[in-house]
Amino acid sequence: MTRALSVTREENFPEWYLSVVRDADMAESSAVRGCMVIKPWGFGVWELIQRELDQQIKDTGHENCYFPLFIPLRFIAKEAQHVEGFAKEMAVVTHHRLKSIDGVLQPDPEAKLEEPLVVRPTSETIIGDTFQRWVQSYRDLPLLINQWANVVRWEMRPRLFLRTAEFLWQEGHTAHADGDEAMAETRLMLDVYRRFCEDFLAMPVVAGEKPENERFPGAVSTYSVEAMMQDGKALQAGTSHYLGTHFAEAQNIRYQTAEGGVALCHTTSWGVSTRLVGGVIMTHGDDDGLRLPPAIAPKQVVIVPMLRGKPEDEAVLDFCEALRRQLAAVGLRAAVDKKQIKSADKRWNWVRRGAPVIVEVGPRDVAAGVVTFMRRDRLRDGDKVISANAGLDDFVGGAAALLADIQANLFNEAKARLDTNLRSDLKTFADIAAYFGAAAADDADSFKGWVRAPWCKPTGAALEQVEERLKALKLTIRNAPLGQSGPYGACVFTGAPGVEDILIARAY
Repeated sequence: MTRALSVTREENFPEWYLSVVRDADMAESSAVRGCMVIKPWGFGVWELIQRELDQQIKDTGHENCYFPLFIPLRFIAKEAQHVEGFAKEMAVVTHHRLKSIDGVLQPDPEAKLEEPLVVRPTSETIIGDTFQRWVQSYRDLPLLINQWANVVRWEMRPRLFLRTAEFLWQEGHTAHADGDEAMAETRLMLDVYRRFCEDFLAMPVVAGEKPENERFPGAVSTYSVEAMMQDGKALQAGTSHYLGTHFAEAQNIRYQTAEGGVALCHTTSWGVSTRLVGGVIMTHGDDDGLRLPPAIAPKQVVIVPMLRGKPEDEAVLDFCEALRRQLAAVGLRAAVDKKQIKSADKRWNWVRRGAPVIVEVGPRDVAAGVVTFMRRDRLRDGDKVISANAGLDDFVGGAAALLADIQANLFNEAKARLDTNLRSDLKTFADIAAYFGAAAADDADSFKGWVRAPWCKPTGAALEQVEERLKALKLTIRNAPLGQSGPYGACVFTGAPGVEDILIARAY
């Protein structure tokens, strides 16, 4: 079977992923190792993600602001766990000027900063310094802010959208009078992420709490939403952290209580990033390229005029433009591809890009007042490419419902995959090891789902032993799903009575 991509998911999933990113015109590597150039189609997807999520964040009472890219080293050094967690990933600015020395442009020795500046890996510390000025009284609480920004974490094994040295994200930061209110905020934003992933990205997720060893550096509790990719691996799609009073104590975020005393604030942070775009690719893409949920497709309907260099081309273009205007009038994002290339090439360009609906219009369609269209989510029946015909008015009138059906179908496909590949019948660690098999040298070996199993929630050295056993198989505990009620079987690691179920998987 001939496909639009040169490599299939089964042949080599990592190469397939990079092929989709390239052939769908999403992004490319930059001259700086580990960084990417996000191209217009890819950035259009991110803009729609940003627009919708930004509104949902504001709807929950948060306001946007912006904090500096550079963070004084002393701020980060105040929080020991934070430093330990991010030290190996931090980029540091040490000079403020360059100078030509012996014909070589290099940092000017006389321009060395008195204090190094860390390029923002996350903003808890500098926002904490700001909060200690903004919060004086209980009347200033809760303080609910969010910022859209770029961050830098020096990745050793970069992969476009999934892990890059610089990436885009939103990070929310809040301060509260007590722990219960802060925990409620943490869980609220976790649910915002869950609903956003499922309703907007058509990407089913499992929300739950991370184990102690997977917490955000300095957090009391970390929660995540985990999505299953088509190769069976987990992608952490978003996190929400209850930070307790750790950062408040380090940054002196205190407030005067209603009774006149002084107390530390309880803080939270939470965020998602451009790795969501990578998650969409690996959740919905097929061997012909990307398949975009209509909600995040920069162009939901792409109209391809079939031009032949003949007089009737003008009528075809007029018909296409009229169709575009009618679709725009009912609130849909539509475009006419007028590029001077073969119609078939244009069609397959949009197939690879994942446009939800592709319409082809030729002279016969114009004469009959009909359109021929393809659904990107149901492109093929075996080797055959599927298309359908509809009258112009019927197509325009039913376009919104068609896109809603595509959105639902993509979610249902992904949800069925998640449900089918979530194993709960493995009772011992030996069973788990046999299921996943030996860890291979690269990332192309998975194609196994997740395991849901009970554990006794060990801590300290006992948890470290569990981590080492999992690490040998390239496995991690993703989270303990919310809403559990038991009863639980024996812990798969120790045989002791289980206290909750956890998800075990290989992951990105």
